[in-house]
Amino acid sequence: MGTEIWSVQRVLRWTSEHFASRGIDSPRLTAEVLLAHALGSTRLKLYLEFDRPLGAAELDRYRALVRDRASGVPTQHLVGGREFYGRWFGIDRRAFVPRPETELLVEACLGALGDGPARALDLCAGSGCVGLSLAAERPALRVDAVELSEEACEVARANASALGLQDRYTLLQGDLFAPLPEGTRWQVVASNPPYVPTGEIAGLAVEVREHDPRLALDGGGDGLDVVRRIASGAADRLEPDGLLALEIGDGQGPAVRALLEGAGLSDVAIQKDPAGHGRIATARRRG
Repeated sequence: MGTEIWSVQRVLRWTSEHFASRGIDSPRLTAEVLLAHALGSTRLKLYLEFDRPLGAAELDRYRALVRDRASGVPTQHLVGGREFYGRWFGIDRRAFVPRPETELLVEACLGALGDGPARALDLCAGSGCVGLSLAAERPALRVDAVELSEEACEVARANASALGLQDRYTLLQGDLFAPLPEGTRWQVVASNPPYVPTGEIAGLAVEVREHDPRLALDGGGDGLDVVRRIASGAADRLEPDGLLALEIGDGQGPAVRALLEGAGLSDVAIQKDPAGHGRIATARRRG
């Protein structure tokens, strides 16, 4: 971008082409999100101000965002968060960036919960997006959550406070079931665990491998180290007929089905995401 006049429309066109040439997903959407953030505006207002020229300070702020995004910094880190299941969640490099497909995990859990009082458990809570979305959608629900990373816990606690859900959301720092009281059971246990095989992390997109916490990615040799541990402990933590719901990686469905059935769970199912990949594994504790 030179010193000539740059309108909103011209800036968006240039940036979209630049991002596309760098292989960035959704280049136009990304350009709009970053420009709206730089201007303290919204994407809708950008369309109402297509011909408005940008001032020097506005261009400087935007250039910095474009430069960082082109270098691999996730959009969500640059704008401080993202929308998930209709709500805004603060996100930075301390916690895994929520993906749209994880909304399927929330939906699977909501389908097993009525409107009355109940308890749900969110393991590998990260930013809190799964457990907090459940609490927001079910006002009578109490959610317990466990996250190994203290830094991610800080993000989840901030999100709980921002959403006004801290009274129904209890977050513990620790390793899966370890910090939970013995004998406690839940109607739903949900988890988006690390499931990327260790050997595949180096081949992930730069914004994932260099900016998402490795702890939230690395699932061990076959990607299922944490899934195995959750499956082995789930039956003792679920109410009779309670639901276990897990997000899994593409191609892991058959192995996860075998793990869940081997752990004594029933009604195992693998739900596909919009791209046709097996994404959500569900199972129930036998009543």
